[in-house]
Amino acid sequence: MDLNTTIERAQRLKKLHAEYKPLVLPTVWDVWSARTAADAGFPALTIGSHPLADSRGAEDHEGQTFEEVLAAVRPIIAAVDVPVSVDLEAGYGQEPADLIAGLIEVGGVGLNLEDTVHSEGGRVRDTKEHAHYIAGLRAAADKAGVPVWVNGRTDLFLHADDPATVRDEAIERLRAMEQAGADSVYPVRIQDDDDLLTAVTSAVSIPVNSTAHPVKHDLDRFRRLGVGRVTYGPLLQIALTDSMKDMLKPWAP
Repeated sequence: MDLNTTIERAQRLKKLHAEYKPLVLPTVWDVWSARTAADAGFPALTIGSHPLADSRGAEDHEGQTFEEVLAAVRPIIAAVDVPVSVDLEAGYGQEPADLIAGLIEVGGVGLNLEDTVHSEGGRVRDTKEHAHYIAGLRAAADKAGVPVWVNGRTDLFLHADDPATVRDEAIERLRAMEQAGADSVYPVRIQDDDDLLTAVTSAVSIPVNSTAHPVKHDLDRFRRLGVGRVTYGPLLQIALTDSMKDMLKPWAP
């Protein structure tokens, strides 16, 4: 994609985060789902690693190489006229500068970066290490002249038996990512916990991303809780899978 177009889309994505409270970015996985979401009126999209992997018969958790992911997302990004962010898991073993360069080359203007390193046995980066990687992404994007939106994710709540017990550690990590240059932060697996969502949205000054189910959750609730950004993770694809099964069931032998 032309660099000027990529820069314009990146600038538009940043503006959208300021305009919408919260900004909802449907999580898509192929050209069809991206065009469908854009045609429904959404001004920006995100490509999820889990649904992308499922659509390609691959495993989530870095079951594809960085090069395979880039090849898969390129036609999706090119098929729509809206900004597209890409879930890049823990970075596929790439240096931050290489991750940014590859993303920009295919026209992506935002990314998720998580702290569970699946290529290294699923270990979780500590707060300092994860913030350092985020800082590297911010520096690389700035050097490239593209204001890539960096959504810093933590899986601390996901890995905890009782998410409330890691609240303080998670908040420390979110604040460290903010200080390192993240544009938004993404504490996964607390979308149904009002208290934890309120705690994290109160702890940082940048948008907090929450996962949502497109049918079971309510946008106004996320707005009341101070959530600044909503994505679906794999839940949109799962919801469509359930609906498709229901439609096809009467026709099955």
